[in-house]
Amino acid sequence: MLKKINSGIAAGVCISLGGGVFLACENRVAGAVLFCVALLCICFKGYALFTGRVGYVPEDHSKGALETLLLALLGNALGTVVCGLLMRAALPNLGAAAETICAAKLQQLWWSTLVRGFFCGVLMYLAVSVFRDSKSPLGVLFCIPVFILSGFEHSIADIFYFAASGSVSRGAFGFIWLVILGNALGGMALPLLSGLWKREAPHER
Repeated sequence: MLKKINSGIAAGVCISLGGGVFLACENRVAGAVLFCVALLCICFKGYALFTGRVGYVPEDHSKGALETLLLALLGNALGTVVCGLLMRAALPNLGAAAETICAAKLQQLWWSTLVRGFFCGVLMYLAVSVFRDSKSPLGVLFCIPVFILSGFEHSIADIFYFAASGSVSRGAFGFIWLVILGNALGGMALPLLSGLWKREAPHER
C-alpha cells in the first residue's frame, strides 16, 4: 500500500513541476508545451497518476485495481499539495499567478467545470494509451498542450494550483471533486465505447 501511495506522490511531484513552469511562463503556449515534461516523466518512470489510469477501469475494475487507483489519487493529492505550498513559500510570483488562475476557476458554472474535466479526461486517456501502445511520446506532446490551451480541467494539476494559491475553501474542495468526476468519466468514455463496438461487431458481420 505504501509503495502505491509513494508512486502516486512521485506523480504528484511531476505534475507540480509541470504546473510550476506553466505558472512561470508569460506565454501560455510555451507553458502548455513545457508542461509536457510532467506526463513524459510519469510515463517513462511508470509513476501512478490518477488521470492516466482511470481510463483503464473498464478493462480492469477488480477490487485491487480500484484500490490502486484510489491510492494513486491520494498520493497525487499529497504530492501536489506539499509541492504547491513549498513553491508558494519560495516563489511568491508563482503563488500570485496561481491565485489569479484559481479565482477564475471558482467563477465557472458547475456543469462547465464537469465538462472541462470530461474532455481533459479523454485527452489524458489518449496520451497515455498512445504511449503504452507504441512507446511514442507524440500523444503526450500533442494532447497535453491541447487540454491546457482549450481550458480543460486536470484534477491533479488543479490541486497543485489551489495549494500554490493558498486557497482553501468549500468552493475549492467542491471544484476539485467535480473535476475528478469529469476526468474519470472522460477517461473511461473511449474505452467503454470501444468495448461496446467490439461486442456489437460480430452481430454486424
